[in-house]
Amino acid sequence: MLHVMLLEPGSIAGIIPTTKQGERTMYYKQDEITQYFQDYLAENTPGDGADPSELHHEAFNMDYYIIGTYQAQQWLGDRAFEVIGIIKDYEQANFGKVCTDLSSPESVVNMYAYIVGELVVSNWFAELERGVA
Repeated sequence: MLHVMLLEPGSIAGIIPTTKQGERTMYYKQDEITQYFQDYLAENTPGDGADPSELHHEAFNMDYYIIGTYQAQQWLGDRAFEVIGIIKDYEQANFGKVCTDLSSPESVVNMYAYIVGELVVSNWFAELERGVA
């Protein structure tokens, strides 16, 4: 079971998945979404002083992460309700209401990738600052 811990408003990674014991864990398919971002970086090198929110927008909001209802259903597998819960929590915290069409598997997957993408981009920038990336 994933629980969502909200961070301070304005933080790029608005939510971090945790276990019931409060330990950090990975999002569903976070590794795959991280690889998507790495592939994006291989084709689009950000300039010096790149803004995390702009880079996130370019990588996760300018194109679809997944296209097609069937492909989205397969991607979600048996984790659809977990993913929907994360989207609902994120959108309630950030927008005050749920905006994503939760009846559309394609919309659900793309919004989920956008949300997890915030954490992926934030982690990448943190690694850059530490000289790891």
